[in-house]
Amino acid sequence: MKFGTKAIHAGVEPDPTTGAIMTPIYQSTTFAQASPGKHKGYEYARTQNPTRKPLEAALAALENAKYGFAFASGMAATDTIIKMLRPGDEVICAQDMYGGTYRIFTRLFSEFGIKFHFVDTRDVANVKAVLTPNTKLVWLETPTNPLLEISDVQAICQALKNEDLMVVVDNTFATPYLQNPLDLGAHLVTHSSTKYLGGHSDVVGGAIMCNDSKLAEKLHFLQNSCGAVPAPLDCFLLLRSIKTLHLRMEAHNKNAAIVAKFLETIPSVAKVIYPGLESHNGHELAKKQMRGFGGMVSFILKDDSEEAAFRCLEKVKVFTLAESLGGVESLACHPGTMTHASIPVERRLEIGIRPSLIRLSVGVEDVEDLTADLAQALR
Repeated sequence: MKFGTKAIHAGVEPDPTTGAIMTPIYQSTTFAQASPGKHKGYEYARTQNPTRKPLEAALAALENAKYGFAFASGMAATDTIIKMLRPGDEVICAQDMYGGTYRIFTRLFSEFGIKFHFVDTRDVANVKAVLTPNTKLVWLETPTNPLLEISDVQAICQALKNEDLMVVVDNTFATPYLQNPLDLGAHLVTHSSTKYLGGHSDVVGGAIMCNDSKLAEKLHFLQNSCGAVPAPLDCFLLLRSIKTLHLRMEAHNKNAAIVAKFLETIPSVAKVIYPGLESHNGHELAKKQMRGFGGMVSFILKDDSEEAAFRCLEKVKVFTLAESLGGVESLACHPGTMTHASIPVERRLEIGIRPSLIRLSVGVEDVEDLTADLAQALR
């Protein structure tokens, strides 16, 4: 079954009671039992919910996985994965990553005795260099947030295939439409479904998918025990949105490529970062590993100062200055003071998050309006 068909139909069946095509919102916290332990598959809404179940089936189908788990946010999904570790375990992470992930790793889980190594995962040798017998997890983002760095998931998984560890890929930026990390050898794939899976800036959610039954058992235990599950309405909204993911991603890809090439012509722009550009150092790998280059574009100004970035961001009219990404509307943000403010400034500079770095989530508007807006803001 091809992706568009899966996106529309996977996990969803007409309601057996009414024949409703759209999965109903089962806004019930508990379910009747005929006898203690004898029920229709649902006991308590934290454990199972008939609106969440088809969403989780759809999420699994999109990532070519056997098991899917929905969470209340992307950070709830991240939290759940790390809770599978124990004090003394070590994690190898991409050096460039979402600021919220960096924050929960360094300010929360490091306090519980888990050690995190941040390396440039674009080179497999860097990953192997910090590998120890205590390494239990490798955490990848590709493309990364906000520098859009590309790591070779298949090469990393192949290099670590004999190690007793899990490889996790945050696939939020690429989406299952463009990249399927489980097919490349990863053990777990995670998403902030707030972003492209939701696609309309109106629902917060997270997801984890896998193929291993033992991992799935652990994830379900943690999901139920810790309770960071999405509400039925949120599940309904995500199911609605997934049906158009393939259409939206085609538009995001097309617009982002045009915006990136346009930015290269602007005299005040020093560097444009987009995997679809031949100037991007991960361009060839992205062509091999992905089925498109995504809707995210970052760029650095020649006047490499926060003030210059702020002047630009205060002028945008079609783009909206806001955090988050992946919605149908175009957003612009300043990672250094917004999405990645929790990362110390010295660390940001070390990995390349410059003072003037601007991150764009290119939406699906008419692209001529987007380029005209950037032209006037950068004038």
